[in-house]
Amino acid sequence: MSIGEMLAATVPMARTLNLEFLETSPEKAVVALPDQSDYHNHVGGPHAGAMFTLGESASGAIVLAAFGDQLTRAVPLAVSADIAYKKLAMGRVTATASLGRPAADVIAELDAGQRPEFPVSIAIQREDGAVTGEMTVVWTLRPNG
Repeated sequence: MSIGEMLAATVPMARTLNLEFLETSPEKAVVALPDQSDYHNHVGGPHAGAMFTLGESASGAIVLAAFGDQLTRAVPLAVSADIAYKKLAMGRVTATASLGRPAADVIAELDAGQRPEFPVSIAIQREDGAVTGEMTVVWTLRPNG
């Protein structure tokens, strides 16, 4: 089972919004929110909350891809999130997430007994390529015990 399939199966909001996990690697995660009238806002595009969930889901996918091998000793947790809505989003939108720090640096901090924090940057785009939103989610790897 891929990370995307696992998230779709285990995260209720991902299932509710019918998120599509298109690519999940330690370098990039791409997740799409289909155009669904049940989740439209007052101007006919995806609701801000749905776009936030899309971006946060993309960030979680890349975190699991980059640090899934650390789950026996640390739990990934979102610490904070920022989102800016730049342009009107209409139709299907896609979130592309990337790590803001090298994974090796984060793991080195964990190895040193620290609780590392690292940003994940997300761009939300319409199908025409226009960036409709930008988001940053700061994550930590909380050591077990």
